[in-house]
Amino acid sequence: MTKALVVGAGLAGPVAAMALLRAGIDAVVHEAYERDAVGVGAFLTLSVNGLDALRAVGLDDLVAGLGHPTPRMVMHNHRGRRLAAFDAAGSRTVGRSDLYRALRDEALSRGVEFVHGSRLTDAAPTEGGVTARFADGRTEHGDLLVGADGLRSRVRTLIDPAAPAPRRVPLLNAGGFASGLRLPDERGTMQMMFGRRCFFCWIVVGEDEVWWFANPPQPVEQSREQLAAVGPEEARSRLHALLADDPGPAAAILDHTSRIEYGWPTYDLPSVPVWHRDRMVVIGDAAHTAAPSSGQGAAMAFEDAVQLARCLRDLPDVPAAFAAYERLRRARVERVVAQGRRTSTAKVAGPVGRLVRDLGMPVFARLLARNGGAAQAWLFDHHIEWAERVRA
Repeated sequence: MTKALVVGAGLAGPVAAMALLRAGIDAVVHEAYERDAVGVGAFLTLSVNGLDALRAVGLDDLVAGLGHPTPRMVMHNHRGRRLAAFDAAGSRTVGRSDLYRALRDEALSRGVEFVHGSRLTDAAPTEGGVTARFADGRTEHGDLLVGADGLRSRVRTLIDPAAPAPRRVPLLNAGGFASGLRLPDERGTMQMMFGRRCFFCWIVVGEDEVWWFANPPQPVEQSREQLAAVGPEEARSRLHALLADDPGPAAAILDHTSRIEYGWPTYDLPSVPVWHRDRMVVIGDAAHTAAPSSGQGAAMAFEDAVQLARCLRDLPDVPAAFAAYERLRRARVERVVAQGRRTSTAKVAGPVGRLVRDLGMPVFARLLARNGGAAQAWLFDHHIEWAERVRA
């Protein structure tokens, strides 16, 4: 059996390993950190096309029991006026830790091996394969190596030392889970407010439970150490100040949140010229990071994993499979990255930008709703047919 070394045990890595296994390729997942990611992060929305990708490899039922359905998004401006509503039927909002745990546990049950504390430092082609070297001095040989190692991918730079660096988006991210708070909003609907100084979103998910995130502006980049130095109460105070002049329940939500996740920066990744070389390839954020505003980061990674596995299953050699995978994926994911950039820009609009947004968004929503949402079919109706053979 062909053996794949998968680098990165976040969300993309376990799905890639399971897709490869289904294609008849053994996979070992190497993770740089010593511990797992249970309890890390807030939540994400997994769109219908991402769920469809999981369905291709028998993982949709696994996710169906997680989180909460998210059928609609409603946009409000800084005065509380409703601007537009968008259909998101089929989407689910899930805790990132819950999704990670479910995917990891399922991968383990299917026989995928995970190796923690396994930080990749180098990799080089060998006859008929690739040899990976890790920080602790170990080496491992495989027939191919898949970089699912995220925004700061080591595999990406091994493939192409001239690969572009991530591009900063001038927004921070914060989020959390509020409890003991009853709000009148429709359960499951994402209520999004373009505040005067900060974007804020909340979702009522239970009788007295609210999930939320915020995007404080970050005009000047701060170091990881500077951001880590912001304590929980200072984070709460900063968010209160940014949201104080806006209508809505933000203040109450913040006060009912016991632990606020605060201060991770936002990046995206412009077009990466080289996705594969020799027996190495990148998927997910390692190949194309979309800003969180796109709502498509996990979905694009899952689609990548499934398409890569199909190509390796159906084509006669690894280089041909990598080329077909890139052909199937590049245009789509770069369009998603561009869309995420535009959406992020709307969150930091000045007075003129706010006026344009407030006038244009209702028109845009009506255009998207025409013909049953046909304008967004390219994104949400995307389907990968696992049984269909890939042609070179």
